[in-house]
Amino acid sequence: MRPVRLATTTALTCLALAAALPAQAAPGDRYVALGDSYSSGTGTGSYLDDGTSCQRSTRAYPSLVAASGGLDLDLRACSGATTADVTATQLRALSSSTDRVSISVGGNDAGFADVLTECALPGWPSDCNGAIDTAQSTITSTLPGRLSTLFGSIRTKAPSAGVVVVGYPRLFMGEDCNALTWFAPEEQTRLNSTADLLNARLRTAATSAGFTFVDPTSRFTGHAVCDDPEWVNGLSNPISESYHPNTAGHRDGYSPLAGAPLTGAAVTVTPAATARADAGAAEQTARQRPRAEADRRITPKTVRRPDLDSPRVRRAATRAGVDLDSPASIMAADRAWSSRQADERR
Repeated sequence: MRPVRLATTTALTCLALAAALPAQAAPGDRYVALGDSYSSGTGTGSYLDDGTSCQRSTRAYPSLVAASGGLDLDLRACSGATTADVTATQLRALSSSTDRVSISVGGNDAGFADVLTECALPGWPSDCNGAIDTAQSTITSTLPGRLSTLFGSIRTKAPSAGVVVVGYPRLFMGEDCNALTWFAPEEQTRLNSTADLLNARLRTAATSAGFTFVDPTSRFTGHAVCDDPEWVNGLSNPISESYHPNTAGHRDGYSPLAGAPLTGAAVTVTPAATARADAGAAEQTARQRPRAEADRRITPKTVRRPDLDSPRVRRAATRAGVDLDSPASIMAADRAWSSRQADERR
């Protein structure tokens, strides 16, 4: 009987999910992509020249999904956007004629770029755990109210739209292969748990609003920073692309995941769809430029490279007996710190 119960449960789950998803899209349906850098396409390396720092890309999943499904895209997502920024600068793109909406938001409210900056330092001068604690507190206590208000506004402005809330992947899988960062395994675990916590709050808010939530955690497993293939950039040049999905992450990770509920059909991004998305760059740029003044009020939230020459780090090095001119000394102190942290958390 157990296999029968499992099959029945699976079937019911699929039926419930299907009922929650928007109906199949028609060519020309109006699609507005809201949110932050994970929707604008930061990390893909090629951006619209729209007079802003939003880093909007034709290789972002909204562009690829729209090109795959024949949707009329308005790519309002902007790097650095918080819930307040989305409300102030992006919601005016919505109307009663909007058919589809996607949104990723919350990471900037939690200060995730600053958390990564802190945790990228060697353990002995950093307060990674304190930064994570602060972010988790914000996600738990402050963000739910902000999401509820924002999602209510989206529903009011686009009453007939199918809305898809897109979560965040885990960034790490236990390895830090970059010579200029020092993410300890315990820190990576806590950072991943913070992404899980954020996704849980996003799921709850989306469900309460009657929206669809898509969780990228499973799809990105095996494709984190330093994995092969890597769908999420590690520390990068330009620095703004660090710890964001790359071209493969948007094409093979986010597009199939978000594309199904947005279009009502399975989405596989073909070379032809990518070419159509690229061909729409001029039109999308022209659509965004008139809003550039408002978009320029959004401050990009960027990870900063670890600075071992800062006064703060030099003071910590003196206290810890670290020779900053010796990579071996820096690494030995970091390993010792990581070991102590692991023991304390057991």
